Amino acid sequence: MSTAMKEKMHTGELYLPGDEEILAEQFQCLELLYEYNQTRPLEQEKRQRLMKEMFAEIGESCYIEPPFHSNFGGRHCHWGNGVYANFNLTMVDDTHIYVGDQTMFGPNVTLSTAGHPILPELREQVYQYNMPIHIGRNCWIGAGAIVLPGVTIGDNTVIGAGSIVTRDIPANVVAVGNPCRVMREIGERDRELYFRGRRVPQELL
Repeated sequence: MSTAMKEKMHTGELYLPGDEEILAEQFQCLELLYEYNQTRPLEQEKRQRLMKEMFAEIGESCYIEPPFHSNFGGRHCHWGNGVYANFNLTMVDDTHIYVGDQTMFGPNVTLSTAGHPILPELREQVYQYNMPIHIGRNCWIGAGAIVLPGVTIGDNTVIGAGSIVTRDIPANVVAVGNPCRVMREIGERDRELYFRGRRVPQELL
């Protein structure tokens, strides 16, 4: 692999993703991703084996509901234990994506580490840059949310469905919107009610 281009994938510098050696590795990763997406529902052991081969790091009891989409098939993804992803998770993992234990992704979530310059002359030359994404433990990223390059989301935070996360979001909050903003902190109210007046059974706490 072109060492210079490979290094620039992970430093935020502009680089050319069409480098022949980068593409050769990428296609090998995509072969494994294709195999994963062709697994049958009862082939859970095969899915677990493939994920361990596909990802940079993946913990125990992780689950990804196919179809799963990823630029490098998880090669640059680091997941803790018990991470759950519903249908159509898209990880543009041209650089590293970190996800903490017990985090959940709703359907159609996109995590994108890749960006392209605003300047037309640079885009015409197909330059790209990548910035890592960090998502804490026990987060819930709602259906259709989009997380953009360089974003960090703190532990326990809930990102509302359809949100576009352009900047860092702290821990222990509910954040929604486009651009995604903190709506409120998670607190005592959430120990009492879980949805529109429905009370949390106290034996669960």
